[in-house]
Formats: sequence, structure tokens, C-alpha cells
Amino acid sequence: MNYRATARLSAKAIGPAPYLDLSDLARRPMPASARGALLRSVPQQPTEPIRAVWDTTQEPEPLRPGSILLSWKSSRGGVDVTARLGLAATTVVLATWPNLNSDWTRIVHPTLYEVAGLHTALTITTDALHLANHLADA
Repeated sequence: MNYRATARLSAKAIGPAPYLDLSDLARRPMPASARGALLRSVPQQPTEPIRAVWDTTQEPEPLRPGSILLSWKSSRGGVDVTARLGLAATTVVLATWPNLNSDWTRIVHPTLYEVAGLHTALTITTDALHLANHLADA
């Protein structure tokens, strides 16, 4: 699933390619200049790469609706991962996975994929309702 969200990126923070595999990013600490990895696509299969970019905007700027931002930090020999979801009026904590080890992208994939699909379905439904109301008023 692809997102319409745009991120303000630092070329220094993201390296030569704008879209990187989250599994590559997850093996390293987050750069001090990034507030997290903004997901660009969540594939259906957990074996396919999750594409992401570093988001270098400063908090508390809200995420665009449908955007998912992952952040992580070292904790007790593992990594604590937090996902945030952008909604129309706010940004909410979607999930937290404490003390994950090794390549944690396969663990978070099912939640990210399902939420991205639900948000897309709700967006399409909302657009259809707006169109139906507009046609009813015409």
C-alpha cells in the first residue's frame, strides 16, 4: 500500500536513495536528526521489504492522515518500537512493541499492513459518502 504523505527529508539523514528498506534502518540506531522512519509502502507479504524514509520534521508537527511513523530506541538488551498513525485531526499512538530483538520488521508488519488497509478503506468510504451527498444535493 502506498501513502500520499510527504516528508521533509534531510539528504544527510537518508543517504543516496530516498526510499530505504526498513529492515536495513531497523538494525541501526535512529539518527539524532530524525524523529522516526515514515513508511512509504507496506507490502502484503512480510518477506517483501517495507519501504521508508527518515522523517526529519520536528515534533509536535502532526503526521498527515494515513501516515505511519515508526520510532525506536535501545532498551534492556532489545529495542522498543513505537508506531504513530496520522489521523485527520491528530496523531495517535498506534502500537508499542517493547524489547524486540534482531530484525523486528516481521513482527510489526502484520499490524502496519492491517492498519494501512483499514485507513485506505475508510478513506475510500468517506470519499464515496461525500460524493453521494454531493450528488443527492444536486
